[in-house]
Amino acid sequence: MAAEHHQLHFVLVPLMAQGHMIPMIDMARLLAQRGVIVTFVTTLVNASRFKTTIDRAVESGLPIRLLPLRFPCLEAGLPEGCENLDSIPSADLIRNFLDAASMLQQPLEQYLQQQQQPPPNCIIADSYLPWTSRIANKFQIPRLIFHGMCCFSLLGSHNVQHYNAHKTVSSDSEPFMVPGMLHRVEITKAQLPGSFVVKPELEDIRRQMREADLTAYGVVMNSFKELELGYVEEYQKAIQKKVWCIGPVSLCNKDDLDKFERGNKASVEQNQCLAWLDSMKPKSVLYVCLGSQCRLVPLQLIELGLGLEASNYPFIWVIRTADRFAELEKWLLEEGFEERIKGRGLLIKGWAPQVQILSHPAIYRVLDTLWMEFNTGINLCRCSNDNMAYVCRAVLQ
Repeated sequence: MAAEHHQLHFVLVPLMAQGHMIPMIDMARLLAQRGVIVTFVTTLVNASRFKTTIDRAVESGLPIRLLPLRFPCLEAGLPEGCENLDSIPSADLIRNFLDAASMLQQPLEQYLQQQQQPPPNCIIADSYLPWTSRIANKFQIPRLIFHGMCCFSLLGSHNVQHYNAHKTVSSDSEPFMVPGMLHRVEITKAQLPGSFVVKPELEDIRRQMREADLTAYGVVMNSFKELELGYVEEYQKAIQKKVWCIGPVSLCNKDDLDKFERGNKASVEQNQCLAWLDSMKPKSVLYVCLGSQCRLVPLQLIELGLGLEASNYPFIWVIRTADRFAELEKWLLEEGFEERIKGRGLLIKGWAPQVQILSHPAIYRVLDTLWMEFNTGINLCRCSNDNMAYVCRAVLQ
């Protein structure tokens, strides 16, 4: 018991969204592999998504404690069971969701006050949870921020905001230079992240986030210096705080089962997915996954599907399954889309084993939440989640 008191104890508090929780779970395992006791804070519904992964880690001897708290959905005006950003029925409820998350402060404080041994030494919290700064202050421990983005992206956003570069142009489509970057970077206001869009209902939370960022001890990044040469140092200078690059954290998933179930139980059989990839030539497959926060309407997704079909390139396309995607499901069935792409395309409805897919030698390119022009000669364009413009059908150059 005396030896345990000398162990470090980190408390990890992710935003309840898949793109934020999954790397934090990997981070918890990396810390635990180095002898750190980790308390991973989540909610009851979210815990069920990755409990088997945590259980395997604990059974292997890793000191990880899962703390599932009750998420106050009804008190915040959310439907019961709406405990993850991918389950909110409308973007109009984001404020309600963040309000519900802030109500976790009291039960988390109570848990940490109940003579937890050893006492917490550090909090790593998502940047969207500014209330965690009050917990860090109460327990007089450092708090590190996790953004989930790379230093290049964060530095660009920071510099645009700091220098008001986006206010130097008169229209949303007029390009402007992002100052203070190591390379020439041009962007338009329409391409800026959603945090630049004025939303009165979110402005006070954004202010709290900025204030909490100022009091943080440093930032933890799911990145590595060789990936973005110079930008880690530039971002560190810009925010005047320590930056730790510990990525890619997904590499902690050595076991095939951990790779396959990373984030949630996959919606495709492991053998089916691997067999399909094994049948493809190396560096030939386009992987299309717009993420759990994709807000494209069914008509836009249909256009994307037609573009993939017209491209004549092998592809894996991951689509969400929910009530608002019923129109897309109907189209896929009525048009016989899966039969038309059979042998060249693989459709995954629901959760995909992304780490296992991306680590396969058949994968060549990835289409995610941004438009990309591929060296393969395919020009696939899609709108950003915030602007919701349109998706154009793929055309061969």
